[in-house]
Amino acid sequence: MVRCARVYVVGPSSTGKTTLCNALSQRLDLKGPQFVTEVARRVIKALGLGREDIGSLEMQKAIMLAHLERERENERGFMLCDRSAIDPIVYAIFTAANSADAESRKQVLLDLPEFQQVLPQYRKSLFVLLAPVKEWMVDDGFRHVGDESEILSIFRSTLSELGIQYREIGTEMRFLPERTAFVLALATESHVALRY
Repeated sequence: MVRCARVYVVGPSSTGKTTLCNALSQRLDLKGPQFVTEVARRVIKALGLGREDIGSLEMQKAIMLAHLERERENERGFMLCDRSAIDPIVYAIFTAANSADAESRKQVLLDLPEFQQVLPQYRKSLFVLLAPVKEWMVDDGFRHVGDESEILSIFRSTLSELGIQYREIGTEMRFLPERTAFVLALATESHVALRY
């Protein structure tokens, strides 16, 4: 029996988020709005943008709003999300020109009413942060590849700053069945030993 109402799988590019989410979705037999798949690629393509536009604050805002719209399709039941509204904040910070710009860009996204509305729910949800595994880094021409350690650090600090509990999976747990079982176990127990 899954106890967490929502599970979010987040982290830098090429860390196995979609692979893990697909395995969890299949294992839990999730249907329709119970499984929110990655929206970023669809938004980027719809806007006619590419990887070189990752630094656009408007693109990150559009990705956040599209993700939150998908979350609103299932406000009451269990939900598994491949990414979250935190991801665009992380990438807005990562692509900033300097620390003042990073703070300004972060604040623009944090201040969106749609984000403020979901933040209390995020604080009650299970976030699973996937750390980079060097051998998995693949440049497919779409994903951002190259600074995964810095992006991971921004995820950690952003989640902590917002009071969102998370568990991290990295190189110590590389096999999909092990990762799947670990997340399922976390989702069935209370938030014990989670990081801030």
